[in-house]
Amino acid sequence: MNENDLDAASRPFSSPALRGSSAAPAAPAPAPRPPRLHLLALNPTDSVTEGFLPAAARLGLAVTLLTDQPEAHERAYGRREEREEREEDGAAPHPFPALDIVPCDVRDYAEVISRIAADGSRPRAVFTNSDHLQAQAALAAQYFGLPGKDWRAALRTKNKAELRRALAAAGPDVADPVWSAELATGQDPATLAGLDAPYPCVLKPREGVASEDVVLVADADELVRRCAEIRERRPGAALVVEEFLDGELRTLETLGDGRTLHVLGAFRTELSPPPHFIEERLHLLPAPPSQPHTDQVLAQLRALGVGFGVCHTEYVVQGDRARLIEVNYRAIGDQCDLVLAELLGIPLFEYILRTHMGEPLPDDLGARTDGRVRMEYVMADRAGRLASAPPAGVTERDGVRLDYRPLRGIGEEHPLHRTNRDFLGVLRATGTDQARIDAAVARFLAAHRWEIV
Repeated sequence: MNENDLDAASRPFSSPALRGSSAAPAAPAPAPRPPRLHLLALNPTDSVTEGFLPAAARLGLAVTLLTDQPEAHERAYGRREEREEREEDGAAPHPFPALDIVPCDVRDYAEVISRIAADGSRPRAVFTNSDHLQAQAALAAQYFGLPGKDWRAALRTKNKAELRRALAAAGPDVADPVWSAELATGQDPATLAGLDAPYPCVLKPREGVASEDVVLVADADELVRRCAEIRERRPGAALVVEEFLDGELRTLETLGDGRTLHVLGAFRTELSPPPHFIEERLHLLPAPPSQPHTDQVLAQLRALGVGFGVCHTEYVVQGDRARLIEVNYRAIGDQCDLVLAELLGIPLFEYILRTHMGEPLPDDLGARTDGRVRMEYVMADRAGRLASAPPAGVTERDGVRLDYRPLRGIGEEHPLHRTNRDFLGVLRATGTDQARIDAAVARFLAAHRWEIV
């Protein structure tokens, strides 16, 4: 039996008929089944729909998608198939892989393992791009003896209080100490009133994402009040209070196979004014990323145990020091990963999946370094119904490509979230000249209106 044939154990043993035998000719052997990727997901995302699923198809993988929102995925992929049928040959996105959508409580690692085991075929890889499911996917991969992230590193980066403790334990030579305190699950917010905190400071959910319920607080009274408000929306949620790290916000995008850690790129991020922290635009920084900040971030990632697969790290520049805000052990998202793959000119999503299949990354990814991008997010400034907005469209002029994609349909009504759920659309501006890119974005924004009533 070939140990690399993952499905051989499930097929009956057969041998060719003996020469001269009167036995009937053997039936043709069934075609081998494609290797199977088990992918964990919550809600549908562009990263999965436009990135990882097409990449799985290009790699010849069948996919079992485990999710607690199967209807949402059925709707998302049904709409995609309709678009493919309407678009001309050559313009449609790459077809999806063979896809099974399986209901599963994906937040429960034991249930994930049980559903994968019941699938009937040994998995080739277990993967997720969800912030919330990294530890579960890592534990499932370890259970089946597959390559994957260290579940402890996945937990350590997701839990913002544990991240601060781990960086503090690494020592000041690795990371500047950042003041922080934790409000444990169910603990009374009033206990924070006596903190000797360096106000203003930042309050955030311990396992939060997308800047949801992240707020700058001015003093102890506001801290307690804001905690109570968040607890109304998230009963019993654990919270973290941290030193406010003021300075230019940057990201570092990395990809590793446990042996080699590649820097894919870095973005400069512009945020909305305090007290909230909503990403309004991102600029890809020139390659290679600036020093000494990149080496400092990489040292802190090593201290956290991060080095396998893709990772999106946010940090603040204070002089010659890089101070971590958070580590998201997945691809950057909000369509930045899609643009990054396009600009770098590499099969980024395939590389990510290949690491989880145990394949080493090349020493040189062969990425382009002359590309520039500006991601501009058009945001709602109030609650209400979207009455008018420009349609999707792609234009090219003066070496700049503008790709506008609506994120909210005309007629949809939403509250104001003060997170990326307020995005009405995203403008992807790419080229090689930053000044031309910025001018093209300014012209686009001046020429269009988004009206909320």
